[in-house]
Amino acid sequence: MRIFTLPTSRLREVLRLLPALVVALATPTVASAQIDPADAAAAAAMMPGDGLQIQIWREPDLSGEFVLNENGDVTLPLLGTIHLAGVPLDEVRDLLMERYLVELKNPSITIRPLRRIYVLGEVNRPGLQALDPTLTLAGAVAIAGGANPLGDLRNLTIVREGEVLAADLGPEIDLKSIGIQSGDQIFVGRRSWWERNAPFVTSTVLGVAGIIVAILR
Repeated sequence: MRIFTLPTSRLREVLRLLPALVVALATPTVASAQIDPADAAAAAAMMPGDGLQIQIWREPDLSGEFVLNENGDVTLPLLGTIHLAGVPLDEVRDLLMERYLVELKNPSITIRPLRRIYVLGEVNRPGLQALDPTLTLAGAVAIAGGANPLGDLRNLTIVREGEVLAADLGPEIDLKSIGIQSGDQIFVGRRSWWERNAPFVTSTVLGVAGIIVAILR
């Protein structure tokens, strides 16, 4: 049986390129997400299940977090029931400020629309989170305690009613642009075996390659 062997010069060239190959294999690629324009448009307006965080200076009884019911109505102290479903997020604050100015003198008010999203998977505090739609996915994960040691922020998936809305999302994408809605789920995926063990494998391969090169000299 004939055994194929590389010339010493060729073997040295292969070993020289080996570290670059290992590094290339250890670098994951991130697929681009396909976002439905209709979902992104819907994310620009209030919807049933959304929340409102309202803080009024020196008015603790009027402050708090309030949730739109299934009809898109929210009941606020002093103002009563208001229909907000379909109202653009950017207009919610102005609308409520106008109502409060009728009832209060020189109020100092902070109003933030919120999406109520489940952040699940490889995070430290999985569960339901009230999130500002202007947050990025990285910000959403941070509010859930951040990714645990197995979590991969380049492997984020949005699930709605059991179906994948978008996958392989990067952490820099904001919630509003991907059409996130209350009740959606953000899953933080697990890093692959290769990514978790790449430093050890790389150092081992480089060490072996170094020994072989030294022997061949």
